[in-house]
Amino acid sequence: MATTDLVTMDKIVSLCKRRGFVFQSSEIYGGIGSSYDYGHYGVLLKNNVKAQWWKAMLQERDDIVALDSAIIQHPRTWEASGHLAGFTDPLVDCRTCKLRFREDHLADSACGRRPSKHPGDDEQCDLTAARDFNLMFETTVGPVKEEGATVYLRPETAQGIFLNFKNYLQFSRRKPPFGIAQIGKSFRNEITPGNFIFRTREFEQMEMEFFVPPVEATQWYEHWLAERLDWYRKLGIRADHLKLRAHDADELSHYSSATSDVEYLYPIGWSELEGIANRGDFDLSRHAEYSGQKLEYHDGNTGERYVPHVIEPAAGVDRAMLAFLCDAYDEDEIEGETRTVLRLHPQLAPVKAAVLPLVRKDGQPELALEIQRALRERMQVEYDAGGAIGRRYRRQDEIGTPWAITVDHQSLQDRTVTVRDRDSLAQDRVAIDDLADELERRLRAPWTTPKA
Repeated sequence: MATTDLVTMDKIVSLCKRRGFVFQSSEIYGGIGSSYDYGHYGVLLKNNVKAQWWKAMLQERDDIVALDSAIIQHPRTWEASGHLAGFTDPLVDCRTCKLRFREDHLADSACGRRPSKHPGDDEQCDLTAARDFNLMFETTVGPVKEEGATVYLRPETAQGIFLNFKNYLQFSRRKPPFGIAQIGKSFRNEITPGNFIFRTREFEQMEMEFFVPPVEATQWYEHWLAERLDWYRKLGIRADHLKLRAHDADELSHYSSATSDVEYLYPIGWSELEGIANRGDFDLSRHAEYSGQKLEYHDGNTGERYVPHVIEPAAGVDRAMLAFLCDAYDEDEIEGETRTVLRLHPQLAPVKAAVLPLVRKDGQPELALEIQRALRERMQVEYDAGGAIGRRYRRQDEIGTPWAITVDHQSLQDRTVTVRDRDSLAQDRVAIDDLADELERRLRAPWTTPKA
């Protein structure tokens, strides 16, 4: 079975719309730029990505705890963090083409020259002077807008973690090294969002701040580089489509002594999938200064006292989901027809198994529904009786369902079913009474993508 790596962003967008993963937001009104709604399978896939992240952070470790902080935080938060003063992009407008660009991205933009109305004479772009554009969304809190306090929708989830550092020291009795993790919505008024769900103004982050003794910061930074790269590999992304890229000195944020990106080879090229930064003690020190609170670790037994340094792995849920979709997308040929298939890791697949009666008579639908009801207590399962069996297989292949369970005439006689594997197309006969255990065994088994 030959496979091809022919994925393009257009194919991903088309599949997501066709199979109900992602829709343009407010589509009936013409849509709103870089804003998307997640359909049924998109919600399931997105939740599975988040579940695997929580599993890696909480279930498989003893040194990380969870948090869910508010989207709107005290305005002083953003003064202390530097977002009010420094969270800006240089913005220019073109008087000729009427478009807006980031000044530092002009070389990669469409702005430059455009054809004139007069043959042989090109019209030059006429750029305004650059001006700072703050990326935070501003709103007010209070019953009357004119009298309300100015607040901001958070541009990152990290600050909520720093604001709660003291709570975890006091009530959880945590001692560095330990981490605080959360998944939540963030908002950035990006000038040039695009490339589907790769860059949007409203997005979800999976972020963890790992607090460590200052002398251990470098070793923990190296630890999290390896851990985060390995997480994507374990979930099926091909090793040759992943790499770690260390930031050059002129790229580093003002608070960072070292930052590396996990990059993925998207159809648009190598781009950031996740960032891992050594933030030093910048955040806790700044919030201590602005709040007047001591944000430090103090060992009552030894008298040791220090402001922990922070290692931050920060990933985007939407961007990770896009990477998993791109890496899973495949096309092959079966019986002379091209098949589109999502070769997702079974743990990520929106639906784990589909139960299909071969025909809609002779008691097969009733038995198939009985099997579906039994299985759905343990995993996400669908019942599908619409159309020819081959078409139903194709539908399930396109949403990434790893196993299709077919109920046929023999099933009524001996209570066995055929289990078809999405990737190998192998079909095994399995007793209905053993089916749930067999599928769970397959779900737990190590998995490697069959794509070259």
